[in-house]
Amino acid sequence: MSTSSPEAVKKLLENMQTDLRSLSMECKKKFPPVKEAAESGIVKIKTIAARKTDILAALKENSSEVVQPFLMGCGTKEPKITQLCLAAIQRLMSHEVVSEAAAGNIINMLWQLMENGLEELKLLQTVLVLLTTNTVVHDEVLSKAIVLCFRLHFTKDNITNNTAAATVRQVVTVVFERMVAEDERFKGIAEQPPPVQGNTNRRSVSTLRPSAKDAYMLFQDLCQLVNADAPYWLVGMTEMTRTFGLELLESVLNDFPGVFLQHQEFSFLLKERVCPLVIKLFSPNIKFRQGAGAAAPPAPVEKPYFPICMRLLRVVSVLIKHFYSLLVTECEIFLSLLVKFLDGEKPQWLRAVAVESVHRLCVQPHLLCSFCQSYDMKQHSTKVFRDIVNALGSFIQSLFIVPNAGNAAAVSAPAGGSGSGTLGTAQGVPGTGGGSGTLTTQAAFEYRGNWIPLMTVSVQGSAKATYLEMLDKVEPPSIPEGYAMSVAFSALLDLVRGITSMIERELTTEEEAAAEFRETHPEQEWKPEPGAHLVWEEMVNASWCGLLAALSLLLDASTDEAATENILKAEMTMASLCGRLGLVTPRDAFITAICKASLPPHYALTVLSSNTSNLSSKAYSIQGQSVQIISPSSESHQQVVAVGQPLTAQPQGTVVLTAKNIQCMRTLLNLAHCHGAVLGTSWQLVLATLQHLVWILGLKPAVGGALKPGRAVEGPSTVLTTAVMTDLPVISNILSRLFESSQYLDDVSLHHLINALCSLSLEAMEMAYGNNKEPSLFAVAKLLETGLVNMDRIEILWRPLTGHLLEKVCQHPNSRMREWGAEALTALIKAGLSYKHDPPLAQNQRLQLLLLNPLKELSNVLHADIRQKQLECVLQILQSQGDSLGPGWPLVLGVIGAIRNDQGESLIRTAFQCLQLVVTDFLPTMPCTCLQIVVDVAGSFGLQNQELNISLTSIGLLWNISDYFFQRGEAITQELEREEEALQKQALEMGETLNRPFHPAPPFDCLWLCLYAKLGELCVDPRPAVRKSAGQTLFSTIAAHGTLLQQPTWHIVVWKVLFQLLDCVRTSSTTADKEKIESGGGNILIHHSRDTAEKQWAETWVLTLAGVARIFNTRRYLLQQLGDFFEAWEVLLNHIQSAALSKNNEVSLAALKSFQEILQIVTPVKDSDKAGDALAAMGVPPVLIDPLSASGPGRPLVRSDSLVERLTRYNGAELQAPPPGEESALEDSTLWWSAWNTWYRAGTESTRPPSGPAEKLAFIPSQPFLTALIQIFPALYQHIKANFSMDDLKKLGVILHGAVSVPISSDASPFILPSYTEATLTSLQEAVLTALDVLQKAICVGPENLQVMYPAIFEQLLLFVEFSCKPPQYGRVETKHVANAKYNQAEWVALNYVPFAERSLEVVVDLYHKTACHKAVINEKVQQNIIKTLRMPLGLKYACPSESTWKLAVSSLLKVLSIGLPVARQQASSGKFDTMWPELANAFEDFLFTKSSPPDNLSIQEFQQNESIDVEVVQLISTEILPFANFIPKDFVGQIMTMLNKGSIHSQAPSFTEAEIDVRMREEFSKVCFETLLQFSFSNKVSTPQEGYISRMALSVLLKRAQDVLRRYVEDERLSGRCPLPRQQVTEIIFVLKAISTLMDSLKKTQPENVDGNTWAQVIALYPTLVECITCSSSEVSAALKEALGPFKDFMQPPVSKVQNGES
Repeated sequence: MSTSSPEAVKKLLENMQTDLRSLSMECKKKFPPVKEAAESGIVKIKTIAARKTDILAALKENSSEVVQPFLMGCGTKEPKITQLCLAAIQRLMSHEVVSEAAAGNIINMLWQLMENGLEELKLLQTVLVLLTTNTVVHDEVLSKAIVLCFRLHFTKDNITNNTAAATVRQVVTVVFERMVAEDERFKGIAEQPPPVQGNTNRRSVSTLRPSAKDAYMLFQDLCQLVNADAPYWLVGMTEMTRTFGLELLESVLNDFPGVFLQHQEFSFLLKERVCPLVIKLFSPNIKFRQGAGAAAPPAPVEKPYFPICMRLLRVVSVLIKHFYSLLVTECEIFLSLLVKFLDGEKPQWLRAVAVESVHRLCVQPHLLCSFCQSYDMKQHSTKVFRDIVNALGSFIQSLFIVPNAGNAAAVSAPAGGSGSGTLGTAQGVPGTGGGSGTLTTQAAFEYRGNWIPLMTVSVQGSAKATYLEMLDKVEPPSIPEGYAMSVAFSALLDLVRGITSMIERELTTEEEAAAEFRETHPEQEWKPEPGAHLVWEEMVNASWCGLLAALSLLLDASTDEAATENILKAEMTMASLCGRLGLVTPRDAFITAICKASLPPHYALTVLSSNTSNLSSKAYSIQGQSVQIISPSSESHQQVVAVGQPLTAQPQGTVVLTAKNIQCMRTLLNLAHCHGAVLGTSWQLVLATLQHLVWILGLKPAVGGALKPGRAVEGPSTVLTTAVMTDLPVISNILSRLFESSQYLDDVSLHHLINALCSLSLEAMEMAYGNNKEPSLFAVAKLLETGLVNMDRIEILWRPLTGHLLEKVCQHPNSRMREWGAEALTALIKAGLSYKHDPPLAQNQRLQLLLLNPLKELSNVLHADIRQKQLECVLQILQSQGDSLGPGWPLVLGVIGAIRNDQGESLIRTAFQCLQLVVTDFLPTMPCTCLQIVVDVAGSFGLQNQELNISLTSIGLLWNISDYFFQRGEAITQELEREEEALQKQALEMGETLNRPFHPAPPFDCLWLCLYAKLGELCVDPRPAVRKSAGQTLFSTIAAHGTLLQQPTWHIVVWKVLFQLLDCVRTSSTTADKEKIESGGGNILIHHSRDTAEKQWAETWVLTLAGVARIFNTRRYLLQQLGDFFEAWEVLLNHIQSAALSKNNEVSLAALKSFQEILQIVTPVKDSDKAGDALAAMGVPPVLIDPLSASGPGRPLVRSDSLVERLTRYNGAELQAPPPGEESALEDSTLWWSAWNTWYRAGTESTRPPSGPAEKLAFIPSQPFLTALIQIFPALYQHIKANFSMDDLKKLGVILHGAVSVPISSDASPFILPSYTEATLTSLQEAVLTALDVLQKAICVGPENLQVMYPAIFEQLLLFVEFSCKPPQYGRVETKHVANAKYNQAEWVALNYVPFAERSLEVVVDLYHKTACHKAVINEKVQQNIIKTLRMPLGLKYACPSESTWKLAVSSLLKVLSIGLPVARQQASSGKFDTMWPELANAFEDFLFTKSSPPDNLSIQEFQQNESIDVEVVQLISTEILPFANFIPKDFVGQIMTMLNKGSIHSQAPSFTEAEIDVRMREEFSKVCFETLLQFSFSNKVSTPQEGYISRMALSVLLKRAQDVLRRYVEDERLSGRCPLPRQQVTEIIFVLKAISTLMDSLKKTQPENVDGNTWAQVIALYPTLVECITCSSSEVSAALKEALGPFKDFMQPPVSKVQNGES
């Protein structure tokens, strides 16, 4: 209820009346005046209540009167009355009905009471009520009231004192509050206070308003009082204490800073009064040194006095906090003092309160910032901020180094009882308490045996002091151990936290502003005000050394996890701040500290030591004190959680990691993770440390570069406690996340990270050199991880990343290191290619090539394991990205193709898998320009010699590729031509010529040529299987797809591909090794026909030659249109010839096959003719046709330009094409003659018999070869017969003769030779005869002039006929006759020439039959030659190698004579046959009276058959020769007669048995001879006496011989007595007897006038001799005799009278 409401007023009035009544009652007896006054007061009140509307105002107006009775009551000094009055007065005051005058009266009355010492508490209460309820009291009255309170403060009564103190405080506050309220009221009024001159009098308060004036006076007097001077305003003060004064000053300064800042008068007071005062009061503390007390002057004030000192520090704190801006210089002094108080020589309590004060500063970062600006950044000024930080550091160090007094006691009972309490439930790891060895969970620091507990002194960020609040203590309190350390520790942390958070906040706002500015003004550059940055940098520069020294020491000494965490956090935030501000040295120093703390003590890590050498070696001087960075103590009582190996080049012992190391490691990870962007070059430190930790913990890289716990590979394996085991996955995870977060770094930071990793990797590699220890793969693994997460901007880091992996890691001798390098590189490439870039790779060719380039570079590495990885990568790329490689194909193919023979099978196999994949799946997706590379690569796989199967398969791939070219020909052509145009243009611009293989040919054709060239190379590979396969493929592709080539390209194919190949093959074959190859790799058996390199090459030669020939055959038409077809033809023939003359049967035979192939060509109809007809029909003259582009068999592809277009393009230009036919006929004949020359050379060379001795046996050509050679002739002849001359025929003859003479090797003979009994020809012989047959047929139908060749043919055939009896000799080669050749004895076997000779003979007869009358045949004495040749078999007769021979010879002779004799007779006059007759006579002679005897096993039938042949001959003589004796030379007839004569007698064969004798006597033959003889002897047609003489003479010779034989027989018979005569003699006599009987028969048949008289006489003269023989004993003779005597009966007739010739 408010004091002014009607009810309240009513109540007040009632109460007042009641009070007055009570007063009057009390004073009724003793104090009547008071009673009266009270009663009049009642009346007064009633009056006011009745009259006045505003009762309160009326009361106030009359307040002096209303109050008067109560004042009088107080004057009575009667306690009861006084209390009543005071209560009433208070009630009035509380209703604010006291006027100024009344208030003055009240105060005076209270003063009297005070002086009398009455109702002191009530007084205080009354004053307080008076001053707080209203503002009526001021000026002197106010001062009196205040003095009154002060006076009461110094009474003897404790309660009064305390109450008074409180009242004084409240009153002082009220005074200032009034002033503040007054300022508020006047705020709106613009009033300019007169400026305060510098020399203003301190009493000049005229400018102040009333309340302000009061406050001013009060504050001024407080200063006076504390300074022990007389007050100006507070008159009546009797005593005052400094402590109370300082407290009052502090509270005013603290509560009303605005007053001092807004009013110059007050500011003046601060400067002029307060500061000097404080400085003056501080002096004993400054001068005091502990332990120097004795020497001090006796004045008691000179010793530091805790209460004052502590209060002074509080005042200073307030001054600095609120009025720093006014008192810059003064604060410098204060702060310097404060720093001095931390000195080790000062008393403990002083240091404690000083630390608390410093702590208060540390939680005010803006203040610190100001210090830095005002002092540290000014020249010639104390570096206050730096000193504060360094002092804190020194303070902490001193606590460790100088043991506290009474430390031992404190240690044994850790200060659990101290006021602040301990961390009872500290999370610290159990550490061992200093000396006592008791286990404690107390958080503490421990350094070199010095154990300092850690207490919770204040909440982070607020400085709650303990000793600065001990206002009631007079004696310095005892400081629990560890308190100062704890405060200093908190101060340090708060300092770091404050500075960093403040600066970072401002940096962030600045960055935001910058970003906003850039958005609004994109073209301008943002320029921050440099001032702020300078301040921040100065703050860091000033503080970092001290902070680092202190924090490092604390970190080393900390045994509590939470404390460690805080220290690490401080170091980390400092490092990050330095990084953000770009202060490299401090940043690196803080990071180094964390790094060192992560590693085991004294762990040698070069990166750190080199970096800190410049820190730890120098002591930071702080105003003469030196702060050393203390090296870590080794004997820390930390829990060991891991034992591992240090990462060094030389194996060492083990190192241990403690829980704190792990904690530091986590901080390091955290630092790198959260502040990676500002680490810059110190990434190196961080990563080096992490690498070592990872190594000690035994983490090994897994896929993708993440580190997983792995087994240590060697040495004492890493020992990990369970505590750290559970941490490891977390650490590994954080490690990975650290590098994942690199994606948020800017480009520069990322480069720093990469560089750091690279140099780290280099170190690891250095270490891994020269030993096969497990290397540290940390750097490589992390490079990989970093690359993988930064794919979106891979370009900026690709080169350094891959460059390092390629040049350094992949080439490293340590296999594990290498392997990881390759793993990382390939993983990056794969990831890069599969990443969804923007723009996609397909549109960003440069990036794609950039990504693929390292893959190619890997090919330069020699290590197989690296190449394996590379190829596996290629395989995976193909499988995943094959379709989108585009311009990257050349690189990929380059990698696949970079195989070398020394790389081992598995590599080649992997590479080949890639190639197979490419060829099967990706040819259509790659640019056509890469096809040539594919061909090259496939070729190189063919050429590698590690794995035969791959070579063979790659040839198959080439075939597939060629198929692809064929199917996609058009598309490829277009793309290549487009490309070509572009290149052409480029070349022109650069003024160069376009350089590509096979240049003038169109690009698509070049592709084919490359393919052919590759296959060509493979065709001369050292391995036979490869050669064979390549050869087949080459010729198949040319055959199948050659039609696609443009005509000029064929020129290149022929000369550059085919002939070049033939040359190589020829060279290789002729120089190939003839050594026997034992077996093909492993246990493959090699067939004997392939068991030398030479034989294997032979096969290649065969294939190649055949292939080329086939192409010449099938593409003849196309090739002939090339200008130099004739030269090509010559070259080809030359190759065929050299192959045919090769010493290898297989090759030579194949050469002939090829020869045959190219000769059997039917000239194709010229397409140009057809086209010409078509055009003629269209009315276009055929001359316009361009024969080269006509789409003949050479070009089935439909050309893009149609025929009509082409014609219009020529626009009637006359293309003189030769008329079809003439040119080609001419051309053909030259080709054929060229072929004939080749054939002739080959034939001559191969059939020329060896000249040397038989031992040095040259090569003897095989039968099939010779056969083939000869078989070629007929076809060839067809084309050259027009100009075939006699010379050519002679040449042919030589070859045929030579060929037939060649013997067969004994091992081949069973296959070629017929068994001796079968009379068949070998194919060679047939071929020879066919050749001659072709010739003679040609001559037959040919013109006259050809017929001169007949004799030559006869001559040739007759030579062959001779072979029947006289096999040809082949040089001096010894040949065994086939019949007696045991196949293994003779090397060479002569053929059985009989069938051949006989066939030749038949041919001769046939031919003669046709040609006997030809002039040439007559002129060249062919018949004579035939007879001459036949003489040999006829003469040999039974001695002929084959019986059939002489029989055939006889029948042939008979046939020839039957044809030839008439001709001879016709030509008798010309004398052309003169020489023939003697030959013929000799032939008859040799045959009929052969020198050879018939074989023993001749049967009677056979003999009879043979005899009948003889008879036929004689019959021929009798029918064809003798009847025409007048045309025949006389000598010849004489010879014939002699022969017949001889035959009629001497015709027996001497070796017959008795039984056969009658048969074997050739009776029939004798008979015929006789008959012929006699027939012509007695011929009545004798034309000349000469002939008759011949016949007569013949008869007489005959008879005379008979006479002789008979006589001799009779003689012998007689002599022999009983013994039978020899068989021959008996036979002979029988024969003679038979001859006589034959003669008698003949004489009987002859005309008697033809018989000479002498003959008769001789016949009759025989008779007596015959009769004498009758006595013979032989029955055979008797029988014959009987026959002989029988005919004589014809002579038994009476003689005629006339004698014939008149002779007796």
